[in-house]
Amino acid sequence: MDKITNKIAALPCDASFFSLEFFPPKTQIGFSNLQDRLQRMSQTLRPLFVNVTWGAGGCTSSRSLELVELCQRQLGLTTCLHLTCTNMKRRVVDEALQEAKIIGVRNILALRGDPPREEEYRLDTEEAEEEEEEEVKENNEEFVWAVDLVRYIRRKYGDFFCVGVAAYPEGHSDESHPREQNYEKDLPFLIEKVQAGADFLVTQFFFDVNAYTRFEKNLREHKSGVFRNIPIIPGLLPIQNYQILKRTTKLAHCRIPPGLLEALDPIKADDEEVKRKGIDAICDIIRDIQAVKSDQPRGFHFYTLNLEKVVGSILEQCNLIPLELSSIDGSDSAIDDSSATANGINGTKHEFPNSSPQIRKPSNQPSSRRPSLTTNHLVSDDHPSSPAPNLTNASNNQPITTTLREATWDDYPNGRFGDARSPAFGTPVSYSPCSLPCTPSQARCQWGEPTSPSAITALFASHLSGKPPCQLPWSDNSSPALSPETALIRDHLLTLNTTRNWWTIASQPAVDGLPSTDPIHGWGPAKGFVFQKPFVEFFCPISDWNDILKPHLTSQFIKPEVSFYAGTSSGCFESSESSEAMHAVTWGSFLGKEIMTATMVEEVSFRQWCEEAFGRWEEWARCCRDGGARGFLRAMREGVVLINIIGHGYRNGEGERLWEILREGVGRRKDGEVNGAEGV
Repeated sequence: MDKITNKIAALPCDASFFSLEFFPPKTQIGFSNLQDRLQRMSQTLRPLFVNVTWGAGGCTSSRSLELVELCQRQLGLTTCLHLTCTNMKRRVVDEALQEAKIIGVRNILALRGDPPREEEYRLDTEEAEEEEEEEVKENNEEFVWAVDLVRYIRRKYGDFFCVGVAAYPEGHSDESHPREQNYEKDLPFLIEKVQAGADFLVTQFFFDVNAYTRFEKNLREHKSGVFRNIPIIPGLLPIQNYQILKRTTKLAHCRIPPGLLEALDPIKADDEEVKRKGIDAICDIIRDIQAVKSDQPRGFHFYTLNLEKVVGSILEQCNLIPLELSSIDGSDSAIDDSSATANGINGTKHEFPNSSPQIRKPSNQPSSRRPSLTTNHLVSDDHPSSPAPNLTNASNNQPITTTLREATWDDYPNGRFGDARSPAFGTPVSYSPCSLPCTPSQARCQWGEPTSPSAITALFASHLSGKPPCQLPWSDNSSPALSPETALIRDHLLTLNTTRNWWTIASQPAVDGLPSTDPIHGWGPAKGFVFQKPFVEFFCPISDWNDILKPHLTSQFIKPEVSFYAGTSSGCFESSESSEAMHAVTWGSFLGKEIMTATMVEEVSFRQWCEEAFGRWEEWARCCRDGGARGFLRAMREGVVLINIIGHGYRNGEGERLWEILREGVGRRKDGEVNGAEGV
């Protein structure tokens, strides 16, 4: 297969091209659906090449290589494998490079990756030193920076691989010192990477086109001369919804021009309108860059989040789709927004991302891992047509417009409460396997180093009361205030937290047909109506679950009123539902559209979240310098169960019933318990 630089060199100097980036889906069904999507996009859009991401520390190595093989061998796409080196065993680097060579991949994007958290923890105890010694034995000592990986690839494989590296038009983000972010400080390191053997540059995404054009001009004119002819490909992040835009730009320290924010703020609760404005914004960026004189073909790299509709619309509007694959008479559009209908089960994450129909974050006690309740409302464009209940199946030989349903059924980033069938489910904002919403030093500052259940309860209670901390380990954002929706059920949540040490991390109240423009609960297009079932998700002691709550929820009279999912750090799982059950807990009815399901709770996504949620206990523990606090948090991780309980009543005052049931559970006593909670 071709090297990327050879393909670019073969283009006319005035040509434009594009590339698409994908990440390995979290679920097997998502992976299967991504295969359909990739085949469809390869036939209708024809990117010059595609990129496949690599999780921090090699956490997605097998899935990344599986996706690379699908793209390279089965679909015949020129594929570039991301490869990080920091916090990763050299053996894994060697195996990845060898496997890529066997598959036929000729292109590698060499990245440093997320820095190892151990360097930030600065643990001082003897136990910590032993842990770090073990880490050193397992991890490579040869790689510290991306340039080390570039040199290693050149030394081991010569010029077999075409090697790309990252560039940062606004400067590389440093969480600890964002004010010092300046691309001029990065130039010596970028020069070093190119001199070590890098063949092309792909930039971090940006929305300030002036920052990019200045950056490119300065590189081309740099006195070193190393950037004069090297391909520089600007990275673009299509805007899927307002909340993900805010979160990703904050994490990347990427500036949003005031004009763009002013355009999006009034429509931030309507994801369809946000997407339309976002498409216009990205198209303007592309046209502004194309207007700058260049002696080389102009390329654009799209961070797709495994979605296709918005990317397809941008490519079509900017005439980037190769002519032979576009409609001759212009009657067929790559993506026809006007004919899109809605249905589907989706949501977005944070986390960055993600994680399909636009996912609306349910009202949540701590700012939880979902985006904010009032701004991240989902509207799905369509539900997949499929021969089997859980599969999307596209007819890839049909014209572009006939595949619209398959293209748009999960059009918004899928998050924790999204559709696990979507390739975009659990969209990563960063590619860390289990990432806290802040650095270790910030974690110690916000949460201290607790050594008792009451200390953790105090953190949750303070957060619920609108006081610091503004975020908790399971948060996805750092909004200084709880959402107005959470405030409506604050007393119920405080009861669970303070009476029993049941620590709530996600929740929402019942809503029965309020206008979609409601200032608290509204989401989606105007002139619609929104609905919600109440639910709550929390950690509680395993003993409380077995002795108090589970018997209560499964009793004769309570059982028909609720559904639950429960999981532990060891992987134990139980539910009141069958494995195929899916619960729509937020949905809407809008003019001219099918019912839109914004928030889902079901087994696959819950199991995925369990793994991450318990991982955050461990990462919190590793932030602590005090050995007693680390041991306590690890004991908590092993001693609690994560539970999601859905109340089925939401009409005519039934929404309070879930909280009544939980209050009854809180008031029950275990055998031998005298009064109040035992602690853990």
